[in-house]
Amino acid sequence: MIKYIKPLALICALMPAAAFSAEYPTKAVRMLVGFAPGGGTDTTARAMAGKLSERLGQQVIIDNRPGAAGNIATEITAQSNPDGYTILMGTIAALAINPSLYKKLPFDPLQDLAAVSRAVDSTNILVVHPSVPAKNVKELVALAKAKPLNGGSSGIGGAGHLALELFNLQAGTKIVHVPYKGGGPAMVDLLAGNIDLIFATAASSVPHIKSGRIKALAVTTAKRSGLVPELPTVAETGLKDFEANNWYGILAPAKTPRAIIDRLNKEIVAVLGMPDIKEFLFKQGLDAAPSTPEDFAAYIRSEKAKWEKVIKAAGLYQTN
Repeated sequence: MIKYIKPLALICALMPAAAFSAEYPTKAVRMLVGFAPGGGTDTTARAMAGKLSERLGQQVIIDNRPGAAGNIATEITAQSNPDGYTILMGTIAALAINPSLYKKLPFDPLQDLAAVSRAVDSTNILVVHPSVPAKNVKELVALAKAKPLNGGSSGIGGAGHLALELFNLQAGTKIVHVPYKGGGPAMVDLLAGNIDLIFATAASSVPHIKSGRIKALAVTTAKRSGLVPELPTVAETGLKDFEANNWYGILAPAKTPRAIIDRLNKEIVAVLGMPDIKEFLFKQGLDAAPSTPEDFAAYIRSEKAKWEKVIKAAGLYQTN
């Protein structure tokens, strides 16, 4: 009888965790968003939350914690209990860019978080003022090597800025970066002809492209966008393997039970495959891009390594 005590104790110890995973969720799930309401990250989270609530059988509550380019929300998630009740709508900024921009981060995106699924890819478009005499990327590269050009962005370290630095690195150009306090002011100056180009979001640029007030040369994603299918990718134009994708994805704290990760992945993939969700996101310039946890984790690692090289090559100094 005595020899069975240890195995029995082990089974009893494991039962609560197994039962917990099987019953999940039994209460509301909090989805942290590192930016204020109204932006692309928040829009994506809210578009998914309602349908995800229906599929999980519990409410998914959006918790906006803006600040430090997404670092605050990411830190909260990383330090939360790994029980599936706190998840994050993570972004390229906090997960792949900020680790190389900040001297110290209170989290390690590869060690302190568990990937669940990529959510969306945000189409960025290389647009120029009509006065710029370039009809395609090849001509723009030649022009930038012949005369000074400047390019705006929503701020230092943002996706638009790093797309510009990656372009300079791969094309061998020296387009001068002009930071603004947001994408809106940068677009205003482009429309006025005060700057030459921007790697802009589709949402902010497509209306002006259609009106003819700016020229679109290419999209920065790996594949063409259904929103502007006539535009080639930057990679198609000769800058091989160029990709500057402003992506978002769902993560949980590290050590979250695999059964919970799998349940969340299953429901998130289902939600992102719904025609109405895909159409809504598409109209915001976002392409649904669900994945397995393993594929998303590998993508984060590759993006982190890529942008670290770009940041170092651009001489961008780390901040506290």
